[in-house]
This record gives sequence, C-alpha cells and structure tokens, in this order.
Amino acid sequence: MNVIIDRSACVSCGACWNTCPELFDQNPCDLFSQVVEEYRFSGDRAEGVVPDVLLQCAWEAADLCPVQIIQIA
Repeated sequence: MNVIIDRSACVSCGACWNTCPELFDQNPCDLFSQVVEEYRFSGDRAEGVVPDVLLQCAWEAADLCPVQIIQIA
C-alpha cells in the first residue's frame, strides 16, 4: 500500500506520529508530518510505501488525523 500526506494542510497535531511513529514523524524544519525516510517513495517526504506490518497503525493514524490529510491506497 502507498501513503500520501498533504503536508501543506498539516496542522502539526501529532496524531499520526504518536499513533504510528514507525511510519510518520515530524519534520524538524517546518514541523509538519512526513513519512520516515526508510519508507519514502523516491525521497519524497509526502509519499511512501506502507509495509504490511505497519498497515494497521497507518490506517489508525489516517483515521485520527483531525484534518484528514493522510491517504492510504
């Protein structure tokens, strides 16, 4: 599965990186959510590949996002 974050709409609430820190973290420069480097697609902070073992927490993080900016497909 793939994940895409609309980083420009992120409110930096921390729901995603607190729920699924193996996949999401907070960018130290702009404070927005990003995909951890290990799972990024072509180095893009906003796109990545979700390994099967993290799929459950990725879905939970997307559901908990108050602005619904995380898409998993």
